[in-house]
Parts: sequence; C-alpha cells; structure tokens
Amino acid sequence: MTDADLHFYFDPVCPFAWITSKWVRMVAAQRDYRVDWRFISLRILNAGIDYDTHFPAHYEDGHTAGLKLLRVAARIRAEYGRAVIGPLYESIGRRIFDTGPGDHPIVAATPGSSAFLEPILQDMSLPTDLSDALEDNAFDTELRAETDEALALTGRDVGTPILHFRPPGGVAFFGPVISRLPGEEEAGLLWDHVVGLASFPGFAELKRSLRERPQLASFDVPAESVGVQEDWHGGSRRTKK
Repeated sequence: MTDADLHFYFDPVCPFAWITSKWVRMVAAQRDYRVDWRFISLRILNAGIDYDTHFPAHYEDGHTAGLKLLRVAARIRAEYGRAVIGPLYESIGRRIFDTGPGDHPIVAATPGSSAFLEPILQDMSLPTDLSDALEDNAFDTELRAETDEALALTGRDVGTPILHFRPPGGVAFFGPVISRLPGEEEAGLLWDHVVGLASFPGFAELKRSLRERPQLASFDVPAESVGVQEDWHGGSRRTKK
C-alpha cells in the first residue's frame, strides 16, 4: 500500500496500541486517510532482555503470544494481501481487549493459541489452518525486518505503537500512549495536536509516567485470566530499585 497516509506498526497484545488504533480509525474515517497496518514485535524488540529481571511476571508469555499472532498475520498478508490486516487486527483486538467476563467463550483462551485464533479466522471467512503459522518461526525474519524498519523511524528505546504519517518523508513517532478513547469531536483535535508537536524538528520527547488504568473491558478481570498486561506497549524495562 504505497499510497497510504499512515503506517501504523502494532503488536496485537499491546493494550495501549489497541486504544491508539481505535482512535486512529476514528481519525482515518473523519479525514479519509488510508492506513497501512504494519508489524512490530515486542518479543523480537526485547530479544536480548532477561525477562525475569527486567519485567514483571507473565510478560514473556504475553510478548511471545504477540509474536505468534504476528506470524499468522504475516502469512495472511502474503496470501491474501495487505488490506486484510486491518480487519484482522481489529478482530483480534476486540477479542483480547473489548471482551469482558462472560461475553465470549474464548475470552480465557491464550491469545497465542489456535483455540483463540481459529474462531476469529472463521468469522473472517479465512481457513482455520492458517493458525499453523503460530508455531512457524520462518516468518520471524520478516517480522524482525519490519520491527527494525519501525525502530529506524524513532530510535530503539520505545515500544508500540509506532506511527509514520505521510510516508516516506513525513513525521514518525512512538505512541501516543493514551488510556481512554477520545470522543468523536476530540479525536481530530487530538490528532492535530500530536502531529503538530511531532512535526517540529527540534521535538524529542514529551512523557508522563503516571497514567490511569486502560479503559478496556478486559481490564475489568484479572490480567492473567485474559493473557494481557497493562504495560505491554513498552520496550525494555529496568527493574525498579
């Protein structure tokens, strides 16, 4: 999709990337933007990290689940084209993050499992045997290259999502990390502010580490029961002293 207005690099298990993606879909609909949904793997990004000392419990499992889902997405993109990736990400994200307790029988299934993925493939009228790619590390070379492509736009000390607006010469940035979805009228205004700030050549970083819990249905239940963690958007994370 060479004429896309925005490249959106995502890992499907990142809750903050999911909220940002929902906001970007609102803006894209309002502004008639074309979005090319691309891959960045938190597991590959943190390949050299000792998870036991740098992350809380369960993070490695979560990042690995994201990598497995991206393998399937890479296979689907190769066989069915780039246009399928946006709907696929939307379907996966809804099942992981927008499904509350009792809403759907697969809410407790591990996101990186065939039990989680196959009903999504069926709903999209895609062959369920595409889930075989969950364990196929032959796709990791492609995912590693696309992760490096995203990090080349921002530097490596970031996480997901990474956005590249009006590529190839336009502005790119990590985030923004938001914990709730803006309203319809706020969505475009927030977008203009973010792009305006990021477009200033001297801009480097604006950060606030204090944040509210993500406003997602999946966070109404314990994180381990749905296989997601609150801070999966991040890159490497040092243990607090």
